[in-house]
Amino acid sequence: MKLARTIGTVTLSRFHPAMKASRLRCVEIVDSVQRIESQPLGGDTVVAWDLCGCGDGDLVALAEGPEAAQPFRPDVKPLDASIVAILDEVDL
Repeated sequence: MKLARTIGTVTLSRFHPAMKASRLRCVEIVDSVQRIESQPLGGDTVVAWDLCGCGDGDLVALAEGPEAAQPFRPDVKPLDASIVAILDEVDL
């Protein structure tokens, strides 16, 4: 699980049928806790399936790899990252 900040929306002109009615968000990975509030974050950019209905600038929890598709089992979804939580506050 990684922390990320949403920076935009992705629009598809063609998509796999399993992606119907999906909402894809562009997120930037938080590469350092010290930079959690800075903009831009400077981390890698990833396209993720939005399971939570987040908006631009929201801090989110990101699941990657096989775990990203677990909420859809037994259906198979062609995705590698999904937003699984919107984080209101991070306390360290």
